[in-house]
Amino acid sequence: MRNYLEFEKGLAEIEGKAEELRAMARQNPEMDVEDEAAALDTKADALLAELYGELTPWRKCQVARHPDRPHCKDYIEALFQEYTPLAGDRNFADDHAIMGGLARFNDRPVVVIGHEKGHDTNTRIERNFGMARPEGYRKATRLMDLADRFKLPVITIVDTQGAYPGKGAEERGQSEAIARATEKCLQIGVPLIAVIIGEGGSGGAVAFAAADKLAMLEHSVYSVISPEGCAAILWKDSEKMREAAEALRLTAQDLEKLSVADLVIPEPVGGAHRGRADTIEAVGNAIEGLLEGLADEDGADLIAARRKRFLDLGRSAIML
Repeated sequence: MRNYLEFEKGLAEIEGKAEELRAMARQNPEMDVEDEAAALDTKADALLAELYGELTPWRKCQVARHPDRPHCKDYIEALFQEYTPLAGDRNFADDHAIMGGLARFNDRPVVVIGHEKGHDTNTRIERNFGMARPEGYRKATRLMDLADRFKLPVITIVDTQGAYPGKGAEERGQSEAIARATEKCLQIGVPLIAVIIGEGGSGGAVAFAAADKLAMLEHSVYSVISPEGCAAILWKDSEKMREAAEALRLTAQDLEKLSVADLVIPEPVGGAHRGRADTIEAVGNAIEGLLEGLADEDGADLIAARRKRFLDLGRSAIML
């Protein structure tokens, strides 16, 4: 059964009616409903294109959070071969919100790291809804160290509301762990490609996305805080999330204009959840292209260019 977002109610009614007609025909083969159902399909397609042709920033946030979008695990299974997960931070525990390990991407040895939200109730609880604890960021730092030692490109897949804000995480040094992971992104002398596939929330995303190249799916978002959190702080009213989403300039299109994102990857009409295979293929093609552009770069040059990239972003922000 398809999950519909709040702004898709009209679409749900049309597609529901078409499915009802076809269900009736399956029960009674003498009924001829295909012409009527096809007309409803055409109407639904037109409405879908209209809705997704003019998404507001808040609606893009809703699409980015859609539970049926492909998750990190889906991309790793489809795009990487010989994936060997590496667990634990060698200090406290293994954080299941963070996946990571050795793999091959188009026959190229790489290290892949990403946030995994889970796809049902049990796996979402196991994965803590993609919100990493300190040990998750320390695991990522360890894997980036490993990649640097063996000269393996790093690919990160970002999809998180943000780092886990619980008491235990803070006691174990959440902010320090995020800072160390961000620092490690900037220090490694190998290509680092980051792809935001859904939500890129706060420092929990920056810790994986301080990269040479940042790609974003068309309906993904990337911001320092969620619209709800921003609204609660600025207006003391989380219901003003629509205004906050507009002000944050968190869409892939806005961030490409600001030179934060290097590439916006198109999604099928209706979002990644309506064309999972096509979306995964598009992400794979984007990663391949970005990696090819960095393949011949020297380690010292990569570090220097990465440093300049973020200093330039800071200078641009001051000018705004």
